[in-house]
Amino acid sequence: MSDIPLTLLSPILLGLAILPALWGRFAVVEALALGGLATAIGVAVATGGTDVVGVVMLSLVSFIGWIVVRYARVYLDGEAGQRRFMAWLSAVLALIMVLVAADDVVPLVVASIGVGLCLRNLLLFYPERIAARRAARKFALTAHAADGALIAAALLLFLAYGTTTIADIAQAARTGSGGGLAIGAAALLAVAAVLKSAQFPLHGWLTEVMEAPTPVSALLHAGVINAGGLILIRFADVMLLAPGVLAVLVMLGGFTALFGGLVMLTQPAVKTSLAWSTVAQMGFMIMQCGLALFPLALLHIVAHSLYKAHSFLASGGAVERIAAARRPGPVAVPGVGAVAQAFLIAIALYVAIGWGFGFYHNSPQAIALGAILIFGVAYLLAQGLADKAPRPLTRRLIAASILAALGYFIMHELAFRLTATTLPAPPAPGALEWALIVLAVASFGAVAVAQAMFPRWAYHPAAAGLRVHLSNGLYANAAFDRLIGGWRTRDA
Repeated sequence: MSDIPLTLLSPILLGLAILPALWGRFAVVEALALGGLATAIGVAVATGGTDVVGVVMLSLVSFIGWIVVRYARVYLDGEAGQRRFMAWLSAVLALIMVLVAADDVVPLVVASIGVGLCLRNLLLFYPERIAARRAARKFALTAHAADGALIAAALLLFLAYGTTTIADIAQAARTGSGGGLAIGAAALLAVAAVLKSAQFPLHGWLTEVMEAPTPVSALLHAGVINAGGLILIRFADVMLLAPGVLAVLVMLGGFTALFGGLVMLTQPAVKTSLAWSTVAQMGFMIMQCGLALFPLALLHIVAHSLYKAHSFLASGGAVERIAAARRPGPVAVPGVGAVAQAFLIAIALYVAIGWGFGFYHNSPQAIALGAILIFGVAYLLAQGLADKAPRPLTRRLIAASILAALGYFIMHELAFRLTATTLPAPPAPGALEWALIVLAVASFGAVAVAQAMFPRWAYHPAAAGLRVHLSNGLYANAAFDRLIGGWRTRDA
């Protein structure tokens, strides 16, 4: 297979990662990340770019890993456990490289298990903290359950297709073969993806990783928290054999996205708000996979990983800047007219730019996703169209909205073109798919309107009560805590 060099080189990268870290030669650990990037580029050239997903993900992991390693050297300078932290950090990084580069089910499963075991040690870097032990315990439970589902799915795929090579499985699945075994495997892959991507109601561990050092939060976005989406993308052709499973992913992912986004707005701490934002983004990624928009899910992984890893690493500086800033002036609150005007402008912008890109040739799923994006643009515009908003702010927000819509269509087109021979196109939606598309667009539109209007309702007793419930995540995490209250591990 043309993709074999990635899998063959991954164990070498793993070995190069762990030993230098144990020796404390951190410069060599940095070379690991750069070596992964060079490997991705070299394989892309050698294979003619056939494994787009592997090359893109390996490049992403290598780049973010290099940044995180360099940041951690300074962040933990003087800490007694720095060498131990760097050892586990590099081990996780190398195993993620194996995970994203694997073109065979066996190394993918082994790497997935290894990432969970090693990451738990990073979450327990401060074992004396009760919250850290609780987060590690939750992560261990969900990670082990996800790996169990992944192992079972791998077994079913082997029984259905007689091979463990991902490319061969995908080629066979495109013909519609596999039967009930393939559908069962798709369901188990969905379970593994949901658990790995912190979907509601088992998202609690992700919102509690603040007890670990900041580099861990950034590292999560280098192929850990988005591993669920990667699994669904790798087995996209198998997932298309189970439309019922995809429908469940749309509903669960869509709810998690809306839930996480609303809870994020109620969090007073910067890093906690970022964690809830990741919950929402992972829900959106799962929803994209459920809509069979696998190229856009891959694009989402890259974009979200880059900006969120940066956000976590820069969160300390953000807190300092906020603390040093002067008290802001009056907030411009948009009224009903400004919100309606913003949505009309955003929709017109979508149609105008989209028509220029030929969006009418796209699938209904892709058009619906663009509509959801434009609701975010409308929310941005509403702030600038408020009566008290300064005119320069209005002009800047209009320009930003145009650039956001334009950038989306450009990246959308690029993602589909790059993966045209690798990932399947979304199928024509049936009655159930149409109902889910309409539900998703209506739900995200309603939430966008509610967010734009929320400042006007903020002091209403009902809104205040809702804010309390949302700030506690609707108590789903508390229920998870009670469920595992009696479960103990050696470290906990």
